[in-house]
Amino acid sequence: MHSSTLSFRKSSYSGSGDNCVEVADLERGAVVRDTQNRESGYLVFGERREWLALLATACRDQV
Repeated sequence: MHSSTLSFRKSSYSGSGDNCVEVADLERGAVVRDTQNRESGYLVFGERREWLALLATACRDQV
């Protein structure tokens, strides 16, 4: 998987700033990268349960 084949997006809540992350959907999960360091790679959450666990933790403000 190469980042050029992924369709990354960032939240509309981010505004015009680049201090956030971008997400690309996978068939069963997601890929996340830092907007300030795109060239550094990305994190793959290959299973839906992994992605949902990250979202639940972030929503509880534990990251």
